Amino acid sequence: MGVQRDIVRFNVGGRIFETTATTLANAGRNSYFGAMFDENWDLIVEDQSKEHFIDRNPDCFSILLDLLRTGEIYLTSNVPEKLLYREALFYGLLDHVRTAKWGSFDGNRLRLSRSVNGRAPGDGTAIRAGPDGGCCVAHGSMVHVYDWMLEEHSPINLDYQRVNDAGWINPDRLVVSACERLGRGDGGMGLFSTSAGELRYKFHVSHENQVKSYTAGALSFSSDYKIYSSCKGRSNEYGIGVWDQNTGQQVDFFYEPPGWSLGDADKLQWLNGTSCLLVSTLFPRKDNCYISLLDFRAKKMVWAWSDIGTPIIDERISDERRVRDAIAMEDTSSICVVNEFEDLGFMDLRSRVGSVRWSSRSRLMKGKMPDEPCYPKLALHEGQLFSSMNDSISVFCGADWVLTSRLRRSYGGSICDFSIGGDRLFALHSEENVFDIWEAPPPPIMSS
Repeated sequence: MGVQRDIVRFNVGGRIFETTATTLANAGRNSYFGAMFDENWDLIVEDQSKEHFIDRNPDCFSILLDLLRTGEIYLTSNVPEKLLYREALFYGLLDHVRTAKWGSFDGNRLRLSRSVNGRAPGDGTAIRAGPDGGCCVAHGSMVHVYDWMLEEHSPINLDYQRVNDAGWINPDRLVVSACERLGRGDGGMGLFSTSAGELRYKFHVSHENQVKSYTAGALSFSSDYKIYSSCKGRSNEYGIGVWDQNTGQQVDFFYEPPGWSLGDADKLQWLNGTSCLLVSTLFPRKDNCYISLLDFRAKKMVWAWSDIGTPIIDERISDERRVRDAIAMEDTSSICVVNEFEDLGFMDLRSRVGSVRWSSRSRLMKGKMPDEPCYPKLALHEGQLFSSMNDSISVFCGADWVLTSRLRRSYGGSICDFSIGGDRLFALHSEENVFDIWEAPPPPIMSS
């Protein structure tokens, strides 16, 4: 990296700091310090003796500056973790703090950090990890938002409309899908402030210049700032709507082909490598399972699988094969599915005719199912496969997806949903309305 002026002076809250442009460049382009460089990463300094004044906490600045120098973080007794979190957000260094505190995410090293009791009556609907290490939890018509310090913000209230899904655009904005007439409008999807819980925008569906009422379901987000949602109209029209994240305007809509089930999808997943959308409609919402891959550029379905027409040799075996969740794994060009007994199945995306290759070696829970079972969920993170089953989460690794560890905590009942993000795994229990936070143990460099 070429620099014109390497020494940089800061006056932070009355204290003078000196550092180098090389150190500041470690913060990254999207940080507070990234604005001090031009497009070629040359430092923009009109006067080498000039001090850059920042009206922030100098003790936190000192810790964060050392983090940029060494990649290590040392907390002092006079700096509460909450204060450092706030300052790291200001400078755009929260990712650096998380990396130094927890290291790389490894499902086999996760430890239970804490549990948070539910804040609303009724069963939990969904939990979604936030990009900053926080999360949101949906209970009925309420969404409760937590930041990285797990402090709760103002809840999002949908006025008795049940939440179907939620997704983070960034730490400040959350998209929530629900039934039609969200916030007294005709849309079933809204953009909310995570800090204030306020509705900022309603996403509309238009057809032939007319706004349509719709119920929004599963959500997904693409790398080119698009929002995808399954949609159901009043006359049972189904499809996938597409909106621009920045403007909120509808940019596309894919209507359900005859004989297929798209709009009532349980899960959407955007695939960056192929620029396609995985759409999964699963048991028990439908009597039959439908999994498809949509290419919006070509406006067609490029891969599909359904259990309709699958030969039934044994009725008991057929019931065991009912797919409860699905996830695409682009590195291996395959889709992993799971049934209610946590048997894993795999389908090859390169094959024009989808078929499931089942493996029962993952079965962990034998015998009688609980009175109120929670169906398994899947997640893929950092090359590891995670699958929930009753009150535990299994971790699979390697080319053959070998079971390597289990995360289990009996309090709270079965796990109804879990999510991974911000170097944390969040698991939502159904019976006691509580969620657990699993983290990697701190590395030796971390002191308190």
